[in-house]
Amino acid sequence: MTKPIAIQGIRGSFHHEVAQKYFSSTAEVIECMSFDSAVDNLLQHETDSMVMALENSIVGSIIPNYALIDNHNLSIVGEYYLDIQHNLLALKGETLAAIKEVHSHPMALLQCKVFFKDYPNIKLVEAKDTAEVAKQISENNIKGIAAIASKNAASLYHLDILAESIQTIKHNETRFAIVRRENGNLERKGINKASLKFELDHKRGSLATILNVMSDCKLNLTKIQSLPKIETPWKYAFFVDVTFDAHKDYEKAYAIMQIMAENFKVLGEYKNAKT
Repeated sequence: MTKPIAIQGIRGSFHHEVAQKYFSSTAEVIECMSFDSAVDNLLQHETDSMVMALENSIVGSIIPNYALIDNHNLSIVGEYYLDIQHNLLALKGETLAAIKEVHSHPMALLQCKVFFKDYPNIKLVEAKDTAEVAKQISENNIKGIAAIASKNAASLYHLDILAESIQTIKHNETRFAIVRRENGNLERKGINKASLKFELDHKRGSLATILNVMSDCKLNLTKIQSLPKIETPWKYAFFVDVTFDAHKDYEKAYAIMQIMAENFKVLGEYKNAKT
């Protein structure tokens, strides 16, 4: 029996939309109010897959999620880039002039902050999930409060859209990872992207040497993110994404980097969604 997909948020959230697009429009989900809770469901075998946002084209990386994947030895098995369109939702019949507060996830508020400069009387309030706010407004018939959420949430919870596409930058994408428990028997057919993690000493040229290996082996570096090791001052872990045309080039680079870098780990090997 197919297990439901763990998502951060509830039905109508952007994570729910990714689950529907990546797996199936009828995919069942486990609603989790935090990424930690979603990971717990994965580790406890309540699900075999979860959807996890990793970065946004406006506000950048969601660094704690890289640490979650690394610390729990999870595997990235796929990715999905979702066009994020934020909309202002409220009860049917409400007007923008009547709105006193807007509640939403901190990331959504950050992505829409320019829009609200024209409405200084509206108070912005952080919440755990975009869709959850929409659901609460609908179920409790809350007037004077609006949510920032998707059109799917508006339809699902029967709310009006007071303003469409209110994010600061109209082309706004979030990269979501499809994550599973560590599994050495994943399907490798069509793989042309890998997510890697390694550590380096704090000395001149250590990172440049690794990057040169990638270049010499014809790997294309698409992402690099450093994360300080709290227990070891001035030592860093690096999370990188690379794409490649030939798997043999990746295997060559893998062998070299495994020798040169400390705590070298493959977080995922999968098909690049941007090809």
